[in-house]
Amino acid sequence: MDIAAVRRYLLALQDRIVTALEAADGQAFVRDAWTRPPGERLQGDGLTRLVEEGGLFERGGCNFSHVRGPHLPPSATQHRPELTGAAFEALGVSLVLHPHNPYVPTVHMNVRMLAALPEGAEPVTWFGGGMDLTPYYGFEEDAVHFHRTCREALAPFGDDKYPRFKRWCDDYFFLKHRNEPRGIGGIFYDDFNEGGFDAGFAITRAVGDAFLGAYLPIVERRRGLPYGQRERDFQAYRRGRYVEFNLVWDRGTHFGLQSGGRTESILMSMPPLAQWRYRWAPEPGTPEARLYSDFLVPRDWA
Repeated sequence: MDIAAVRRYLLALQDRIVTALEAADGQAFVRDAWTRPPGERLQGDGLTRLVEEGGLFERGGCNFSHVRGPHLPPSATQHRPELTGAAFEALGVSLVLHPHNPYVPTVHMNVRMLAALPEGAEPVTWFGGGMDLTPYYGFEEDAVHFHRTCREALAPFGDDKYPRFKRWCDDYFFLKHRNEPRGIGGIFYDDFNEGGFDAGFAITRAVGDAFLGAYLPIVERRRGLPYGQRERDFQAYRRGRYVEFNLVWDRGTHFGLQSGGRTESILMSMPPLAQWRYRWAPEPGTPEARLYSDFLVPRDWA
């Protein structure tokens, strides 16, 4: 287990991604480094990089954090009860981007490692992460590109990884209380330690390295499309689903809040504007209805 190597990779990945996003947006991201003061139950440090009201992104962030705590929170031990009460160390990079233009999809990417440190026993490490796309107006070309990029990133690790991680993503990013997907998915894996530390770290690097190639070509195809208030209203309505998922179901959000993490950074994923309507449904035959009929359904996009 080489936590220092994971930290170096994650910081370099954050810097590489933010540099590319700043070039696409035209506005510099705010740099907010933080350290937990002595005496708090959660120790560690992090670097939040955020843009608001940029040229491309209404709100977007790419965060690095590295924290240590005396007890794993419940969200981390629900599948590993034998580790309840163990000390832990967790580090990762997480990003969410909410563009102004409703034709440019929201995207999420996360890569992370968690090490449980049970007293008197060997450390237990596992990796997690993935990326998923949440369009407001669907384009087949974009969905195919995103999923094929994910498939190619995982191809060196066996033919089973992409279909397995795609199903995992479809199952995870699903609003059970709405009975609908959050978006068109991508790949997701969690509590992953097959093959040991080196194998998990290699897959995690492949996923992180694939992000810019998966997302930026879609941005460039869609950012110039004209839109009006109708499209913005629908974007705000669908962003409400994003908020619901992150607060009700997302294990990463729960882990951060339950472990005493930095709330401002954890809730960076929230969109700046969202909207809820009572029993609303799009008119049949509209582009908004097509999102539901053609995109918010399980499909083999790759």
